[in-house]
Amino acid sequence: MSDRVAAITTSSALASLPRHLVNSRMAKDAKSRNQRDQQLRFLIERVSAGDRKAFAELYDLTAPMVFGVALKVLGERSWAEDVTQEAYLQIFNQAGKFEPSSGSVTGWVATIAHRRAVDAVRRAEARRRRERSQPVAPAVDETSEPVVLEDERRRVNAALGSLSDLQREAIELAYYQGLTYREVAERLDAPLGTIKTRMRDGLMRLRSILGAEHD
Repeated sequence: MSDRVAAITTSSALASLPRHLVNSRMAKDAKSRNQRDQQLRFLIERVSAGDRKAFAELYDLTAPMVFGVALKVLGERSWAEDVTQEAYLQIFNQAGKFEPSSGSVTGWVATIAHRRAVDAVRRAEARRRRERSQPVAPAVDETSEPVVLEDERRRVNAALGSLSDLQREAIELAYYQGLTYREVAERLDAPLGTIKTRMRDGLMRLRSILGAEHD
């Protein structure tokens, strides 16, 4: 009789073990997410203050997610890479606008990436409509964001003159010729890591200039 009781007790203990492990894993995951969010909040705060190292760390931690969001919307890797670049231009330029009370840094960054990707699709569709409807006047996009993007491009173009030749060349190839990081590296015959560093430093310099224009 005691053996049967022992068997039942052991069986019960084993049955409860998976739930315990699952709960433990969930607790660890929640703690990890909280620590990551705290780290990202610290980095975004430093980016808003012009910290280049913080921007590089923020990029390294969030770029896979940003690229994934863009790729899911666009379906093309090269297009998603271009939109990822545009998203980070907005992220470092508007880092000071992040509100911790509104949610996580990951959510904020993902939202920017998604909006950029959706806008890219809208622009492509509008372009196709114009091509099909020629010589009819181009249709006007109902959103104002494309106009804002064009204004940003003009201001960035004016600020490019303050960059070093190497930084300006890399950024112009990426943003104005539509090349990806890898394509820029191949065009300039430079290591991919070097190109990313040049562009990050250049973008931080642009952010400083563009931010001063609003003061």
